[in-house]
Amino acid sequence: QVQLVESGGGLVQAGGSLRLSCTTSGRTFSSAMMGWFRQAPGKEREFVAAITSTRSTFYADSAKGRFTISRDNAKNTVYLQMNSLKPEETAVYYCAATFSGYFSSSRDYPYWGQGTQVTVSS
Repeated sequence: QVQLVESGGGLVQAGGSLRLSCTTSGRTFSSAMMGWFRQAPGKEREFVAAITSTRSTFYADSAKGRFTISRDNAKNTVYLQMNSLKPEETAVYYCAATFSGYFSSSRDYPYWGQGTQVTVSS
């Protein structure tokens, strides 16, 4: 079993930055693929970024160049640094974990955090 807890969300002005954190416990974190997703009201949950156990990273096109995913295995924590945020990126951001090797669909992840709200004002 894997437990995930996100933090770091909040209110930020357009163009600002936030860093989200996701701390895990339970099954071996270092071997997990970790992902970040977001879900805006009335929309489907969408992939944002993922990082493998060997620190290879993958990003949605909308996140490339502005977001950075990283992990600290000693702290069992994965981060999402978000820069140049836009109002349309207002959403609940979720951390997720999988041991499957697939990363871009929410269906690939059996373990989820409760989410953290990010609100970007214009």
